[in-house]
Amino acid sequence: MNNPFQNALTQLNKVATVKNFGEKLFTELSQPDRDVRVSIPVSMDDGSLRIFEGYRVEYNNVLGPYKGGIRYHQDTEINEVKALAFWMTIKCAVAGIPMGGGKGGITVDPKSLSKAELEKLSRGWVKKLADILGPKKDVPAPDVNTTPEIMDWMSDEFEKITGDKTRATFTGKPIEKGGSEGRGPATGLGGFYVLNSLRAQLGLPEKCKVVVQGFGNVGLNAAEIFIAHGHSVIAISDSKGGVYNESGLDLEKLKEHKKSTGMLAGFPGSKDITNEELLETKCDLLIPAAFENQITEKNAEKISTKVILELANGPVTPEADDVLFEKGIAIIPDVLANSGGVTVSYFEWDQNLKGEHWTEKEVFDKLFKKMNDSAQETHKRGKEYSTDLRRGAFILALERIKEKMQF
Repeated sequence: MNNPFQNALTQLNKVATVKNFGEKLFTELSQPDRDVRVSIPVSMDDGSLRIFEGYRVEYNNVLGPYKGGIRYHQDTEINEVKALAFWMTIKCAVAGIPMGGGKGGITVDPKSLSKAELEKLSRGWVKKLADILGPKKDVPAPDVNTTPEIMDWMSDEFEKITGDKTRATFTGKPIEKGGSEGRGPATGLGGFYVLNSLRAQLGLPEKCKVVVQGFGNVGLNAAEIFIAHGHSVIAISDSKGGVYNESGLDLEKLKEHKKSTGMLAGFPGSKDITNEELLETKCDLLIPAAFENQITEKNAEKISTKVILELANGPVTPEADDVLFEKGIAIIPDVLANSGGVTVSYFEWDQNLKGEHWTEKEVFDKLFKKMNDSAQETHKRGKEYSTDLRRGAFILALERIKEKMQF
């Protein structure tokens, strides 16, 4: 099993082969500042008491408050959370926003709880961690299996405990409760802006044949955005498998098909494919938008795309990175490609602190500028150091982090 935190540290150490930042920076960034675990007692609907494990990893805050999602998942383990918190640190630095990196959650299958139990559990997480949270300290957001409603419960609980009325401690809230316009499509749209910014430099055609792994919020939004701009999505999958049509898929009809049958398979006019086959489909642009460790040294040789846009976190392992680099396949790394989500989270925090509410157009205009600048700065570092875009992005991030470090 690939250890995501080891992968993250391998990526960090690979940068040292290209640019010397000095040993102190790498030593400082090789462990999180703090790893907090708490027990959360919940009175269940049947009158019994259950204890859940909650956690928060605060990785690094030299650029600003810790920032990162809260996930509810039965299989969550500490190495994954540390990796995600590390990537958030790099991601915020690449995006040029004044925030650090964190990640948190609860080990639970949320589908096994009633709504009342879920609310008690969410408020319980805040009760146990309130002293380390705050708009200037640590600003969580939604992640796997957490929703705007859960962020609203948490925000409300934090206000009850601390009296803080800014609602700036949690982002990803419902719009009417202080959330930002444009948060839903932000990750997919940010990825599109980055690809658009680099398309000509990476030798991609104006209209690409696109393959998307993932049918959730990020994958589906990205597919819709690319189609709306004249590209063609020729294959897409969810966790069970996918469908392929060389001429392009009709996404609206496919969504209806999934709604009525519960799966993508069997969509008229398309061929059923496995997730493995999807990743190996010949295309201009491959977008992994689902899970980590999807492209490894085992299948990297069979990947036949021109460019990979990583909208998932850590979908390509460091070993696969090297194989793809040799094959001439450019990877637009997750820390750049999917930073649209955290950028709009930062905008939400900024609006809350200022007591403002921006229109969707204002949000998207600001997002476009941030993503375009980050993409061009990353490309510049890659060229300057004759390396790939991942190391280019890490160099950009580490320059910004080191500048603030007090050594």
